[in-house]
Amino acid sequence: MYGKWGAGPAGRAGVSAVLLGAALLAAGCSAGDEGAGGAPVTPRPASPYWVNPDGNAARQVAAYEKAGRKAEAERIREIAEQPVGEWLGPKDPEGEARGFTEAAAKSGRGALLVLYNIPHRDCGQYSRGGAADGAAYRTWLAGVARGIGDRPATVILEPDALLHLVDGCTPEEFREERYDLLAGAVTTLTSLKNTKVYLDAGNAGWGHPDQIFEPLRSAGVEDADGFAVNVSNFYSTPDSIAYGKRLAAKVGGKHFVVDTSRNGNGPYTQGAPAERWCNPPGRALGETPTTNTADPLADAYLWIKRPGESDGECKGGPKAGAWWPEYALDLTDGR
Repeated sequence: MYGKWGAGPAGRAGVSAVLLGAALLAAGCSAGDEGAGGAPVTPRPASPYWVNPDGNAARQVAAYEKAGRKAEAERIREIAEQPVGEWLGPKDPEGEARGFTEAAAKSGRGALLVLYNIPHRDCGQYSRGGAADGAAYRTWLAGVARGIGDRPATVILEPDALLHLVDGCTPEEFREERYDLLAGAVTTLTSLKNTKVYLDAGNAGWGHPDQIFEPLRSAGVEDADGFAVNVSNFYSTPDSIAYGKRLAAKVGGKHFVVDTSRNGNGPYTQGAPAERWCNPPGRALGETPTTNTADPLADAYLWIKRPGESDGECKGGPKAGAWWPEYALDLTDGR
């Protein structure tokens, strides 16, 4: 496969949506508050996005500090102090979206949300799952929209959903419905007052924008704020920008965002090509999240994939989306 994601809600260490919202808001947590166990997490000045003070990395910092492992704690703090995508789960989308966006708004920042619940997700592979059918997805999406409300949010819409239409692994009988669901999601989310929406559009390894620009149009990119590239992948920022610009030229000059979470050393080039995307060794954190980018068409560098979470059960990794501290440390080593 040309691009895989593996960062979905399956295996996510998470608090229930209701508890999340209550805990963050009752504590008055803001971007500069202390995280789990008293570990301070602070966003960089150039980032307008909220840092979750109780994310997996912040909890790991606290655990290492408690164990006296100061050096490891400082390395994981490089991740804990950055805003990362919050991948919404299937059970309480309204509560989760409300909890994240209210906490973000309280800090004067916006939430970065990833919607990853399309039916027949990931073609039955490591991150398989998703809504039971189109009706269930629309109900789930309506909950997300109610939870976001008028608060600022940036939404990355359905990683790999379009790529898996183009590469043929999504069965023909589901293709028309998927386009309809994506276009409907764009319409619903862009109707919100302060929400930006970016459709996933693959990565520089895909190679040929001509294979994806028509699907992007069918999925409603003209009504979206733009598209996302390199989600959960490792292609360099310059290569990702070049790919984004070629694709933008095919879809009316739309802007894009780049996932820089793990692209500091570029893509892995050893082993079987079909598995190079999955927990590759020797990778590194990339540019930290910011809206100060190298090209006017690139709206932001984002950490959409959460560094330190597994791509799937390969190369010794746990299930997709599970926190893997050893891999997180490796990412900080390579930086």
